[in-house]
Amino acid sequence: MRYLSLGGTDAVAASCHWLDIAGTSLLLDCGMDPEADGPAALPAFELLRGRSVDHVVVTHAHHDHLGALPALMRRTPHARVHLSRPTALLADVLLPSSARLQRRRVREGASNAEPVFDVETAEALSYIYEAHALDTDVALAAEGSERPVTVRFYHAGHVLGAVGVLLTAREDGRDRRLFYTADTSLRAQAIQPGADYPALPVDVLLLETTLGADPDAEQISRRDQEEEFADAVGRVLAGGGSVLIPAFALGRAQEVLALIARYKHRSIIPRETPVFTAGSMRGIASIYDQTRQSTPRVDPEFEVYSVEQQRLPETNARLDEALKTPSIYVISSGMLFERTPSNRLAQRLVEEERHGIFFVGYAKDDSPGGRLLAAAVEESAAGTAPTVVLDSERGPQGVRADIRRFRFSGHAHRRDLIRLVEMLRPSTVVLVHGEAGAKAWMKENLQFIQPGLRVLLPEQGEEIEL
Repeated sequence: MRYLSLGGTDAVAASCHWLDIAGTSLLLDCGMDPEADGPAALPAFELLRGRSVDHVVVTHAHHDHLGALPALMRRTPHARVHLSRPTALLADVLLPSSARLQRRRVREGASNAEPVFDVETAEALSYIYEAHALDTDVALAAEGSERPVTVRFYHAGHVLGAVGVLLTAREDGRDRRLFYTADTSLRAQAIQPGADYPALPVDVLLLETTLGADPDAEQISRRDQEEEFADAVGRVLAGGGSVLIPAFALGRAQEVLALIARYKHRSIIPRETPVFTAGSMRGIASIYDQTRQSTPRVDPEFEVYSVEQQRLPETNARLDEALKTPSIYVISSGMLFERTPSNRLAQRLVEEERHGIFFVGYAKDDSPGGRLLAAAVEESAAGTAPTVVLDSERGPQGVRADIRRFRFSGHAHRRDLIRLVEMLRPSTVVLVHGEAGAKAWMKENLQFIQPGLRVLLPEQGEEIEL
């Protein structure tokens, strides 16, 4: 087996891995860096020069794993694309939406980079998707190859349709097994149950390390977080305020709506509390409901649209009217990026004590969401109201609303990742999709626990033999 990372290797950025196994070449994922625009957001496709791509396996529909697929297919039009059925349905919504967003950012002056694909290209891909069920062997091979490669999908527990990928092929007279976790979670969320993994040992494990540098994640109880979240939302509503929950459109938004349904059912928050949503998360909710009986669920009977939802008001006057009633707003983006619905709403709420802005996911330090969370910590330490810049054109605003972060991650924490390595018993582990500090911690601790284990931290563009 030969391996090459096309995506960035020093951060959680564009996920894209080239693999040659038994003469068949594959790409595992084809994402875009959500922090960059234009060609800079793409994997280093120039590294494919002189290398073939027979198949592309997409593990799930998050932008950093799927987003560059239309740009890739212009370079490799004969490659076959494999994914789960829910991921195919989500791609039909999210990739055209990405194309429209790229064009709008240029039109609004938020980016100088030309879009890397258009809506028509994104929509055309739906005709070439090959959707596969979980726990089913599918034969892949390069054209003319007499050494087939078998792929099998396992439920990854991350978001709807997310899969881990087991590749099996005969090399050097024996069967070799490689498992790619992609983004994975061993523990159940509100909608998604924990992941499944191969029962037999593997030779090579490509292991995500997103939370590898986060010591707090392994100490946090999800049940405690859910109870604290319910209490915080209830107190803001009881005080006459509204709650903004900035959320990623795929995964976190639906999980939060499931929690709201639970809280309303238990009368923790008033059942009549209006809930507002917006944008692509509404279409994504429909796909969650459409597939609830055919994909792993904590409760197959739960429907996201059983939570009554209103559309976010489009005018300031209608929004002012809505804010007179204590309400919940589950709106993207999760990091409050400028010119997004969540950012615009945050600007209206942040200066009033009666409101709350509650983060339920990661926010980078240099994002508006990260700056707001830092300001809240500053307030706690100093006892004074700090300021924050949510929008560069508006400038500093006083922070008086209740600002909190709750930990509802869809990723395995680092102790669970170590446990997964012990379960799968690989001889080689390739650490991917994490910051440098996360991968360094994982390598040091894996080799301490298993001294003979080969642990690799490949650099982008570095081809290695597995």
